[in-house]
Amino acid sequence: MTVTKPDKADAASLEAIARNGSILRRIAVRIPTYLSDIRENPAWLPMFVLARTMPARRLHWRGAKPVRAKKVQDTMFAGVNRQDVVDALQSDGLFSGLVLPKFIHEEIAAFVRCTPCFGNFDRRLEFMPTEHEQAEARFGVPLLSGHYFERILACKAALAIQNDPLLTDIAAHYLGGQAKLITTRVWWSFPTGQASDADKNLASLGKYHFDLDDWRMLKFFFYLLPVDEGTGPHVYVRGSHKRRALKHQLTLLVGHPAEEVLDVYGEQSPVTLTGEAGLGFVEDPFGFHMGTVPAHTPRLMMEVGFGVSPPSRRRFHGEPVIR
Repeated sequence: MTVTKPDKADAASLEAIARNGSILRRIAVRIPTYLSDIRENPAWLPMFVLARTMPARRLHWRGAKPVRAKKVQDTMFAGVNRQDVVDALQSDGLFSGLVLPKFIHEEIAAFVRCTPCFGNFDRRLEFMPTEHEQAEARFGVPLLSGHYFERILACKAALAIQNDPLLTDIAAHYLGGQAKLITTRVWWSFPTGQASDADKNLASLGKYHFDLDDWRMLKFFFYLLPVDEGTGPHVYVRGSHKRRALKHQLTLLVGHPAEEVLDVYGEQSPVTLTGEAGLGFVEDPFGFHMGTVPAHTPRLMMEVGFGVSPPSRRRFHGEPVIR
């Protein structure tokens, strides 16, 4: 029997079919979440469609209300100048230099170690984070993440970060006077050799993407345990919040391969953020970013996000709709 190898055109066609199938699966997984967002707030749909385009975003930014400068008191972030942060955000989309007091990040880490989390955003997959391997065996699925959702609000140290006046002040001076708190979440990212691409996409790991939860957003992130190259560090592409290739505006997908992104912004544009427990940074999440998959040590992270639209009750803690 003679076996004929496919020519280059056939190979390209097969690759395109596989890629399109992957795209459709990624969209299908998110459809229940999108429908929930539309039911809760019909204004979400035009935002989701138009906010990915630069002309619509620039037009919306013109509606930012000015904020009167005032001295911030009682912040836990001593020595941080708000204007330095805002200037860095406007130029690079990123500022790294916020440091949590030791007792704050230690209190949160202690709280979550003794509190059950939900694997892969699914409330049916509840387990203790110290029993990750046993939970994977019990549920029979790879557990790439463990989220706390509203449970984190029982931790006083987490609430102190959420309500810190410096974060609110930075958000108002970057986003405008309409800035309001729209997300607070804490989660684990676990090393696992069994996760599929679909699992990684759901957890926003391993692929550059941008966020479209609001017209204008700002996210503060804090490492609650040390993060090195093997702990799944966060990566941000500097300057990608200010410009966008046309093909990345005219698509329903927010995630794109690294080579596509770096072809536009340059090989030197990504910043990999590693550091000790307590390291904090803030970014404009419309810029391309990703969490990398931990290789050997779980990553424990907190996010406090600000936007300009009414917060979603479900998305406040980062919870999608799982079917």
